[in-house]
Amino acid sequence: MKIGVLALQGDFLEHRAMLTRIGVESREVRKLSDLEAVDALIIPGGESTTIGKLMERYELDKAIRARAEQGMPIFGTCAGMIVLAKEIEGSTQPRLGLMDITVVRNAFGRQIDSFEADIPFAPTPERPVRGVFIRAPIVSRVGAGVEVLSTFEDKIVAVKQGNLLATAFHPELTDDERIHRYFLSLVRH
Repeated sequence: MKIGVLALQGDFLEHRAMLTRIGVESREVRKLSDLEAVDALIIPGGESTTIGKLMERYELDKAIRARAEQGMPIFGTCAGMIVLAKEIEGSTQPRLGLMDITVVRNAFGRQIDSFEADIPFAPTPERPVRGVFIRAPIVSRVGAGVEVLSTFEDKIVAVKQGNLLATAFHPELTDDERIHRYFLSLVRH
């Protein structure tokens, strides 16, 4: 199994470090041939508008959509969640539009308002996961077939739809491997 990490902008190195720590091979995805060589994809946090524009520029957007429709699992964190969303409140920025969700950008405030919190995560009910929220979005609407996996202060911060997983927070910035391991469970060997 080889996991791709979209490496156009954002904290892709932290995701690769997490995957290495749990013994999974990863590859940076910057062009179409990189995408073709992976079994699943992580879209990292960063700046969602920039990630969307660069995906279009390098024609990765259409290829990622096609692979998702063929069943390739995709995990988006923070900006990755925004890029996966069908709708972004108040924005027409480029996106993949794969998940039937509406998101609100910077829902917890600006960079200075960043914080960490222990939050429940449905697939690992035995103990909460640590959420690192940096200019984090929230999900304001979920469509049919979207499962809510986590909330914080009554705001939706993690969702799953079929082979797609998205978190508003950054699990790659913690030592907790459970969310990445959960994503790996979605990848067919």
